[in-house]
Amino acid sequence: MQIIHKIDDFLYTIFPELINGDESLIKIVIEKYFTFNASLKPSVSIENGFAIIEIDIPSIIAYETEYRKTIDLCEKGRFNEAKPILKKLIDINPYNSEYNRIMGQILSEEGSQDEAIDYLIDALRLNSKNGWALLMMGNIFAKFKNDIPTALKYYDQALVANVNDFISLTNVGYLLFQEKRYSEAKKYFYEALKINDKFPNAYLALGMIAEKDNEPYNAFNFTLQAIKFCSEKDMLYQKSVQQAIDISKHIVSSLDGMKIVKTYKHKLEFEGGTEIDIIEDSEITTAAKIEFAENYKREKHIVKYKSNLPAVEHLIIHELVHYFFVIEARKSNINQLFISSQQHKREFIKTYISQLHKLRKMGMQEPMLEEFLQKLFEGINLQAYNTPIDLFIENYLFNNYEKLRPYQFLSLYRLLQEGINAVTNTTIVDFSPKEILSKSKIYNLVNALQFKELYGIDLIKELKGSAVEFKTAKDFYNEFLQYKDDREVAEEYELVLHWAEDLKLDKNFELVDENEYRTKRTNVDNLLNSIEKDPYTTDARDLYKERDLEKFMKSQQDLGVNMAVVMFMVEAINYFNKLPSEEIKKIAFEIATQGTQGFSPNNNNYAISAIPDKLFSGYHILSYYYVSWAMAIPEQLDMLGLNFQKEYKLALNMYKN
Repeated sequence: MQIIHKIDDFLYTIFPELINGDESLIKIVIEKYFTFNASLKPSVSIENGFAIIEIDIPSIIAYETEYRKTIDLCEKGRFNEAKPILKKLIDINPYNSEYNRIMGQILSEEGSQDEAIDYLIDALRLNSKNGWALLMMGNIFAKFKNDIPTALKYYDQALVANVNDFISLTNVGYLLFQEKRYSEAKKYFYEALKINDKFPNAYLALGMIAEKDNEPYNAFNFTLQAIKFCSEKDMLYQKSVQQAIDISKHIVSSLDGMKIVKTYKHKLEFEGGTEIDIIEDSEITTAAKIEFAENYKREKHIVKYKSNLPAVEHLIIHELVHYFFVIEARKSNINQLFISSQQHKREFIKTYISQLHKLRKMGMQEPMLEEFLQKLFEGINLQAYNTPIDLFIENYLFNNYEKLRPYQFLSLYRLLQEGINAVTNTTIVDFSPKEILSKSKIYNLVNALQFKELYGIDLIKELKGSAVEFKTAKDFYNEFLQYKDDREVAEEYELVLHWAEDLKLDKNFELVDENEYRTKRTNVDNLLNSIEKDPYTTDARDLYKERDLEKFMKSQQDLGVNMAVVMFMVEAINYFNKLPSEEIKKIAFEIATQGTQGFSPNNNNYAISAIPDKLFSGYHILSYYYVSWAMAIPEQLDMLGLNFQKEYKLALNMYKN
C-alpha cells in the first residue's frame, strides 16, 4: 500500500509536530505515525518534494457489508449503533481514510468537535485528498471554533481535492457568507461555477453578495441567472424570484431612470423632427400610450402614462421605441397604420352578442351587452396589433438598455399578472365568448414565452392554456424568433397580419400604407371642404372613421352614385332635422324659386336667405333642394326632375348609422 503526501504548508497543518524544511524529521514523524504495530512498519522516502509511504500489507480483509451498514445507520441518525462497528473496522484496518472520516462526522454530529478533529486528521493523514474530510474540518473550525483562517486552509485544499464537487464548494461558500466573509465566499462560488456553470445556488449566492457590496445591477444579473437555471419551481426558485423583485424595486426607487428616458426622447425628437411631450394621465385606459401629432393635428407627439404603476419609466420608453420603429418605417416609406372602423366593431358585436346568455339572465340589457362586447373588441384589437410589435420592442430594450432591465422586469411581470387575471378570472371566463378568450390567451402566452426567455420566470402554466393554445402561441413565438435577430424595417407588421389571419381576427381591422392613406384623407378633406358638420361625428383626428368613410365612398362610386351629392345630403339631413317642418318647407320653396333660373354645378356662389353666411356650390344647393322637398313636401318630390333617389336613400342610411 502506498500513501503520498506533498510536502507543503498543508502537510505541516495535519502533522503539526513537523518543522518546516527538516526532511529527516518528516521521515521520523511519518514513520512513527504509520507504525500501528511491530508487524506493519512503513518505509518513508522523500522524492521531488513528496513524502512517499510504503506499507507492506500482506492482505487486508474487506468488510464491505459492515461498512455499508454503518453508512445506512448514519443516514438514519442511529450513531450509537454505527460507532461500535466503525471502531471494529478501524482496528482491523487502521489505514482506511474513510473509516476515520465517517467516525469524525458522527462525533461532530454528536457535538464532540475535538474528538471529531482527531479522527478527521487521521483520515487526512491517510489520504490528504479526502474531500469530505477536508470539508468537515473546514466546517468545524469555521462554525464551532470560530477560526476562519484555519478553516480556509482546509477549504482551499477541498478546492483542489473536490475537482468536480460543485455542491460542496457552494456549501463552503454559503458558510463563509454567513460569517460575512464575502470575499472568501465568492471564490468558492466561482469555483463551483467553473465546474457547473448552470448551478443556480451559486448564482443566487453571488447575487446576495453583490447586494451586500452595494452592486445592485450585478446582484440583479446574478439572480436572473439563478432563476433561469432553476429546473423546478422549488424554494430556491421562489427565493430567487423574490430576490429579483426586491433588487429591482431597490434600483427603481434609488436611481433616476427618467434620465435614460429623456436622453432617448431627445434622440427621437432629432431623428423624427417633431417634439415629444411626456405627460402623466390617470384617465387613459392603458398603462401608457403614444398619440402621434399627425393623428391629432398637433405640433407635438404626446406620450401619456399612469404614474401610479411600478417602473413607469419602462412604459414610457416602450412607447418611445414604438415611435422609433415608425420613424424607421417612414424613412423607407413603408410605415403602416392599423385601421379599425365602426363597421368592424358592428360586425364584431353582431357576431358575438348572441353568446352572452349569462349576462342576459342577470338582467343586462342590449345596450350594456353591446358596450361589454365593444370593450372586448377594443381589447382583442389592442392585443392583435401590439403583441407582435411589443415583442420586438422588448427585445430591443433588453439588448440596448441594460440599465433599464430592472424596470422592464418589474413592468412586464406586472403586465403579465394582469394578463393572467384577464383570461383566468372566473367571472371574466364565465361571461366572455370562449373564442375571444382563447385568442386573448394565445397572445398572453406569446408574451409569457418572451418573458421566460428574457428573465427566466415561467408564468406559462398560470395562463391555463390548452394544448392547442400553447402550440399556437409557440408557433407564433418561433416565427418571431426567426425575425428578431435580423429584423428588417417594418417587418413587425407582417406578424401583426399573419397572426391575426391565423386567429381569424383580421376582419376586425385593416393594415394600410400610411402615405397612401394620408394622401387619400387629404383628398377627401378637400372634396368635403364646404361641409360644415360631419354627420358621422368623424373628427378629422379619427383615422379609423376616415378610412371607413373612404372605403364606403369608393364602393358607392363603383355603383354609379354621386358621392359628393350623398355627403351634401347627409349634411342637409343633419341641418333640417333640427328645424320644424314649416321652416324646412320655406327653405324648399326659396331654393325652388332660385331653381327656375337653373343651377350650374360649376357655380360656387349660391345663397339661401334662411341659411345666412353660407355659400353653396351647384351640387351642394341641389342636395339641399332635394332633401328639403323629400322631408317637407315628399308627395311632390318627383316634380323636381332630380334623379337623386339612390343618393338620398344612401344618405339616409349613412345618417341613421
